Amino acid sequence: MSVSFKEQFATYGYLVVRGLFGADEVERLRDHYMELRRRGSYEGDLVGVAPTSRDPLRRYPRMAQMHRWDEVSLQWLIDDRLDEVMTALLGRSPYAVQTMLYFKPPGSRGQALHQDNFYLRAEPGTCVAAWMALDRVDQENGCLEVVPGSHRWPILCTEKADTKVSFTDVTVPVPEQNTAVPVEMEPGDVLFFHGALVHGSAPNVTTDRFRRALIGHYIQGEAQQVAKYYHPALRMDGTPLELAVAEGGGACGKWVEGEDGPVVVLTGRETVIRKHE
Repeated sequence: MSVSFKEQFATYGYLVVRGLFGADEVERLRDHYMELRRRGSYEGDLVGVAPTSRDPLRRYPRMAQMHRWDEVSLQWLIDDRLDEVMTALLGRSPYAVQTMLYFKPPGSRGQALHQDNFYLRAEPGTCVAAWMALDRVDQENGCLEVVPGSHRWPILCTEKADTKVSFTDVTVPVPEQNTAVPVEMEPGDVLFFHGALVHGSAPNVTTDRFRRALIGHYIQGEAQQVAKYYHPALRMDGTPLELAVAEGGGACGKWVEGEDGPVVVLTGRETVIRKHE
């Protein structure tokens, strides 16, 4: 891992590692998850499968915590290549706490801007995502969009999202000068990003292209607690470890107008704990 990569992560809050997984590996993973989804629902599914629904996200709902019952998912989650990158970026090996698979079929909604550590509540430190593209992802099929540098912000207070374009119902406000930028990726590329980085995605407006992505969520190795949904945490050799359960909501930030433009001030406490979506 080069110094420039570390500097990019520290400066912008994210880093894309191109071609971290090979084309053959990606094809096998893509086929594996399509077959799992065709078989029906599993333990931990956040929503059921509705094959005849008009909503494409009901026909192909996301999968969560597959590593708890699927060996393929577990081995990907603790893969040495992912561990090597995060160890270089963070200074020590992380703990693994979640797997997710987004199918995002043609015509499906995106996800409103959010911050991952709103859900995970990892402390001290934060969480980190490893977001791997299983298809080519671009603006047409709803690639991830990130707000560079927003990882320096605190966890922001949420507000209502537009559920016509987002499958989640909360979002975070962003000043006009801090626009989200698209991150276009090829299959096998992995986007690593900080738990406070504001990110989301627009709808998939194509008629024939999925935007499948395999995601691992991790917490920094110095973390002593994480929200209950993410227990048990795993070391990167696959062994479980005991951590405290993060209770309640922490302080959240709101934008106010300062002398030199918008600034974030901590106000109140976030009281709602949601499963990470």
